[in-house]
Amino acid sequence: MGIIKTLDASLSNKIAAGEVIERPQSVVKELVENAIDARATKITVAVEEAGLKRIKITDNGSGIDEDDLELMFLRHATSKISDDHDLFHIRTLGFRGEALASIASVSRVTVNTCSDGEVGHQIKVENSQIVSRNLHAARVGTELIVEDLFYNTPARLKYVKSLQTELGKITDIMNRFIMSYSEIQFTLISEGKVVVQSIGNGKLNEAIAVIYGMKIAKDIVEINGETGDYKVNGYIAKPEHTRSNRHYMSIFINGRYIKNFMLTKAIINGYHTLLPIGRYPIVSIHISMDPGLVDVNVHPTKQEVRLSKEPQLMQLIEQLIKEKLLGQNLIPKVTTKNKVLEQFEQQKFEYDHRISEQVVKENQSPDFKSSFSNEQSTASDVTTEVVHSEYDYVDSNNSDKASTKEGDTKRNSADKINIHNRLVETKQDMNRDSFNFETEIVKTTEDLPQNEAIQIQPRKLPYLEVVGQVHGTYIVCQNESGMFMIDQHAAQERIKYEYFKNKIGEVSHELQSLLFPVNLQLTQDEAMKFSMLQEKLSEIGVTLEHFGGRDYVVNEVPIWFPDDAKSTIEDLIEYLFEHQHVDLNKFREETAIMMSCKKSIKANHYLKHEDMMRLINELAQTNEPFTCPHGRPIIIQFTTYELEKLFKRVM
Repeated sequence: MGIIKTLDASLSNKIAAGEVIERPQSVVKELVENAIDARATKITVAVEEAGLKRIKITDNGSGIDEDDLELMFLRHATSKISDDHDLFHIRTLGFRGEALASIASVSRVTVNTCSDGEVGHQIKVENSQIVSRNLHAARVGTELIVEDLFYNTPARLKYVKSLQTELGKITDIMNRFIMSYSEIQFTLISEGKVVVQSIGNGKLNEAIAVIYGMKIAKDIVEINGETGDYKVNGYIAKPEHTRSNRHYMSIFINGRYIKNFMLTKAIINGYHTLLPIGRYPIVSIHISMDPGLVDVNVHPTKQEVRLSKEPQLMQLIEQLIKEKLLGQNLIPKVTTKNKVLEQFEQQKFEYDHRISEQVVKENQSPDFKSSFSNEQSTASDVTTEVVHSEYDYVDSNNSDKASTKEGDTKRNSADKINIHNRLVETKQDMNRDSFNFETEIVKTTEDLPQNEAIQIQPRKLPYLEVVGQVHGTYIVCQNESGMFMIDQHAAQERIKYEYFKNKIGEVSHELQSLLFPVNLQLTQDEAMKFSMLQEKLSEIGVTLEHFGGRDYVVNEVPIWFPDDAKSTIEDLIEYLFEHQHVDLNKFREETAIMMSCKKSIKANHYLKHEDMMRLINELAQTNEPFTCPHGRPIIIQFTTYELEKLFKRVM
């Protein structure tokens, strides 16, 4: 007698629910997705006891037709797809027809719905069985109530976390919906109190402000780009706003929140050396593509997807982020803003944009521009204007509250004029040929012909006047907008990194003979592995000749190679032994970082005034003068207004 049998619907639904419905968050996700597919513009989620006791989701969508009320609780009953072609060209969030059947098998479900022009209906389902069905007064849309989640599967409750954790997960998925569908007004209510509510006006930057707050929203920049297959848009936060994990990196494909390791890697590569080690950016990136290029039917939660032409999409994302950050002022500002002011700005977000635009226009007047040099086409001048406009705007709004005396005001004005005059002189000095003096501390092109120097790029830093040095480590500067502090080691590390990276990437290397050849003796194990790594060393211009046994010798190195050739080569070999499968580009990158770190000024090293000026000038010519290769900040700013607040000159 056979032992195989068909499971009844209730049991099979409970089994399926184990994959689809893991926790209250899963219920919210599936039902909100249904509401979105029903073209709702307002969706409200109300939970009690983090959704374990009760979840109520109300929307103003198209509602459910009377004939579909009983069918919708059957497994694999769906209105989204009909054939194979539909399956591989999905434009809706739901399509399997599993969610409602799974939810109904582990909870008590009540549905109140009304389609346009029809009478409202109510249906109650418990343990996959219809308990009642009747007419019900309801507005157009759907109200779906899920009660006593996992009441008939108590073993599942053992794996549910604390109520606070579960509510946090519900809030997280609602935040993703807010960013994904900024045109929809979402509201999350817990125990009768609003947890989060979006505006629903279609503006992604304001949706981000709702989630991450005004401070982050003011420091995000928009990216836009497309190829023949993909269109990418969204917002990325400046590198000063980072987190300790990847959780704040939100990627959406055709409106669906997804997780993809390779796309996450492309985002991190886009930030490149702007991120500190172990820190991750805040981004909200939206990708539009033909549904045929993405397979979402690979995981029960539909968050893991497979992509066609994935390398092209990665390249597009990385390129967009790099290009956008390349043109940004990434100098962190020290702020002393109080919580009351932050709350006020949060409430007045939509007006803030108009005020900012007005301030920029006012500060672009001829009188304002005349205080700067005529070189207004460079990025540094744009940066200086923006920073200065911020100071003037805040100062004018607080003039009636300031306790500064009239004499202080006159002195401040005189001080600004003096600073301005010295800055003009500084600019002129930097442009004179006589400024190109050599120092043993900060030169980066030692013993090279003039035409071998790094190509001069437009300045990204504002022109600064050197004031002095703190503990032989930090250079203090000023300009009309405030005070700046520069980490001298990080600054020269950035200069040398870009120099070495440029040289290591050259196809041919001009070599110089070493006065004293470098002799290296490897262990037996290292010697056996070394033959596989020699090619990577030769790609950066380092050739080791076999000298017999386990001995190798280096007679020549590129002319740009650091002075301590032996130590540098030993470090490179050690790195290759630890990372035997590293690709060539990554090896070149790490080599440049290693060389720049070893050859840069250390802490407690006091510099002459002209050395500090030269260091800042060279830093200003780099591609990314804001962070060292490890992502640490090079320069921070204290605006004049913030300094005055610290000393209680303004309140």
